[in-house]
Amino acid sequence: MDSLKQGAEYVSEQAKKATTGTSKEANKQVAKDSDASLGNRASAAKDALSDKASEQKHDAKAETHKQQI
Repeated sequence: MDSLKQGAEYVSEQAKKATTGTSKEANKQVAKDSDASLGNRASAAKDALSDKASEQKHDAKAETHKQQI
């Protein structure tokens, strides 16, 4: 039963990782857009860094759950 729970947690963390990865890439594109305002570009760059940290956190958690299976 514990393996089933760990498997579900692994899948959940992988989904969160994918979502933050998508957000990171979108924010990177806004940060690079020369037509966007400087404020929007700076905010997008900050958000991309935050998304990258979250992506790495979810990856680490997923790996932990995978090992516990």
